[in-house]
Amino acid sequence: MRTHYCGQLRAEHVGQTVTLFGWVDRRRDHGGVIFIDLRDRSGISQIVSDPERTPESYLPAGDLRNEYVVKITGRVTQRPPDSLNPRIPTGEVEIYADQIELLNAVRKPLPFQISVSETESVREELRLKYRYLDLRRERMSHNLQLRHQVIKAIRRFLEDQEGFIEVETPILTRSTPEGARDYLVPSRVNPGEFYALPQSPQLFKQLLMVSGFDRYYQVARCFRDEDLRADRQPEFTQLDMEMSFMDQEEVLALNEKLVCHIFKQVKGIDLPSPFPRLTYAEAMDRYGCDKPDTRYGLELVDVSDLMKDSGFKVFSGAVSSGGVVKVLPIPDGNAAISNVRIKPGGDLFREAAEAGAKGLAYIRVRENGEIDTIGAIKDNLSEAHKQALLERTGATEGHLLLFGAGDSPTVNKTLDRIRQFVARELQLIDPEKINLLWVTEFPMFEWNADEQRLEAMHHPFTSPFLEDAHDLKTARAQAYDIVFNGFEIGGGSLRIYQTELQKQVFEAIGLSDEEAQSKFGFLLEAFEYGTPPHAGIAYGLDRLVMLLAGEESIRDAIAFPKTQQARCLLTNAPSEVDGKQLKDLHIATIQKPKT
Repeated sequence: MRTHYCGQLRAEHVGQTVTLFGWVDRRRDHGGVIFIDLRDRSGISQIVSDPERTPESYLPAGDLRNEYVVKITGRVTQRPPDSLNPRIPTGEVEIYADQIELLNAVRKPLPFQISVSETESVREELRLKYRYLDLRRERMSHNLQLRHQVIKAIRRFLEDQEGFIEVETPILTRSTPEGARDYLVPSRVNPGEFYALPQSPQLFKQLLMVSGFDRYYQVARCFRDEDLRADRQPEFTQLDMEMSFMDQEEVLALNEKLVCHIFKQVKGIDLPSPFPRLTYAEAMDRYGCDKPDTRYGLELVDVSDLMKDSGFKVFSGAVSSGGVVKVLPIPDGNAAISNVRIKPGGDLFREAAEAGAKGLAYIRVRENGEIDTIGAIKDNLSEAHKQALLERTGATEGHLLLFGAGDSPTVNKTLDRIRQFVARELQLIDPEKINLLWVTEFPMFEWNADEQRLEAMHHPFTSPFLEDAHDLKTARAQAYDIVFNGFEIGGGSLRIYQTELQKQVFEAIGLSDEEAQSKFGFLLEAFEYGTPPHAGIAYGLDRLVMLLAGEESIRDAIAFPKTQQARCLLTNAPSEVDGKQLKDLHIATIQKPKT
């Protein structure tokens, strides 16, 4: 039987006879002596077959090829000083193979190279089609083991240190009107009725608080039928937590301890705590977004009050119509960014246009604080306004000032996008830096222009600040997000636990009493039976692992992900089903069969 994994052998094992199982990473014939790099998920060991020292293994070794599955038994030996390999943990030793047993061969050409020694770049479509081969590669093997380590650290912290218990919640549940589109599952035994796959365990974990399980967690599978991006998947994994009798300060403190524990256990990094905090209003004012990357500066400056009476109508008109004027000051921007890049056709102009802006006004600060402008802004901005801009922004020689003017959402979206683009362009981002922060005090609601109604910014079970409860439409939510280098990795809130307040929130988002009762009657009734104050949070585990692994897509943090078209290239799902299955479910499709 196997005595060790390939990556476990060290100098202290010299002299021992070991049995290893694995895949041939590569085979090399050096003048009659055959070397085999044997790989499993733990790493690589070098196997040696010598016709004089190990004659029984020599012929089988000669027949091996990459990715053959083998069993090898042999003696661990110290490598000669001139053949030590410091690049791998097992580089001090090698195994002289007494026996080599071929367990399975490769019978088709490999679609791509798997060996650790190869650096071949492979198209993602090919990687996903042959995912079982891709997962053998060092990069993906590392990512999945990192994922395991993260979940292991979470479980140990929550269960062993903080007294949480894990409870599984239903996968087949009912459709709710808030959030993204549901994945629906037709019921065979209840014709014409459907289950929904859960977008989160939100309602069930609140009901567990009603049940008295005051510290719950779950590594939960969630499903959302939404348009995809690099960090989105139709099915994904959350760490869900819910806690009774804890206020916001206690919730944030516990979660900071959890995150610090993960980084320490998985990466060996001691994070400073407590984490910085920004209110939602501060984050939008200073960075233009609610998940700012604070590893670099480039903060926005609001100059609406200075520009409201300027002669430049783009600025004054924006303010008079209820909008804002903001500046992105870029140190040394004069040297790095030419006028051509800011004007129509330039890359910065395109970035602004993608965010909805019509263009970018700009000012350059020259020697001795002289301001250089062009076009309409040059002729319609007084010296007093220019000097006020310099004082407000702190701009000095070499600064480039980029302006956004218009409604607040567009200005913030534009300058946030430009800020990130410039930071990458000027290489201002330290990839080794880790910045975590909390964003708090979100608005309860945001306006849905398509449906002409308010909708909950987080979800409709979030509690408002009690001092704001007299006007829910403008209230702040007792909600909090945790941000890691510009990515939201988790978010939560204090929950509503009183029936009347919950009904008021449902009313604010346009649910009638009848609709609220139909959709959430079971929750409202539960609140009548002694519900404790409670709060919770959920982390996107796929996204957290992606960031810890240094990847750019969560597909590289998931064993078997979907494409951006929500397809599984490995199994070719989704697919058509037999007509009898549809008949049994009492449904039909209007989609014509593929020819």
